[in-house]
Amino acid sequence: MELNRLEERLMRLLTENDLTVTTAESCTGGMVAAAIVDIPGVSEYFHAGFVTYSEKAKAELLNVNPDTIKVYNVVSVETAQEMAAGAAKRVHADCAIATTGVAGPGGGTEEIPVGCVCFGCVVRGHVFSEKKIFQGSRKEIRNQAAEEAIRFLIAGIEEVIK
Repeated sequence: MELNRLEERLMRLLTENDLTVTTAESCTGGMVAAAIVDIPGVSEYFHAGFVTYSEKAKAELLNVNPDTIKVYNVVSVETAQEMAAGAAKRVHADCAIATTGVAGPGGGTEEIPVGCVCFGCVVRGHVFSEKKIFQGSRKEIRNQAAEEAIRFLIAGIEEVIK
């Protein structure tokens, strides 16, 4: 797994730009937060991590609008964006990364297949999102999604600070 190199790059960006970060996770179940807290010294920059698996938790803890979920689905870039924005606002963080998806083995549909993961990222008020389809077992999909979340967060930070 490439996470060690990504973790080091993330820590450098947080440190050099004096940024704080939070996570809002569904399908990754805390794996993104765990990867971030593996970085020595990150406690100065990491505020909190939210694991909001249910729609109710997303609404109550992250202020995701229930209408967003009704209109776009819980697995959507729109929901991921609101998760990230809600997490950043809740803990006053400069950056947030959110994941929502279908890790499988069941739960997929034709429109949203198993392996579909949506990412939302907020960096100093700038919002980014993407959707990826991963292959493999539940564990493999979750690992790939967690790694992509760190990569996407780094890309968002680099886009904003350039």
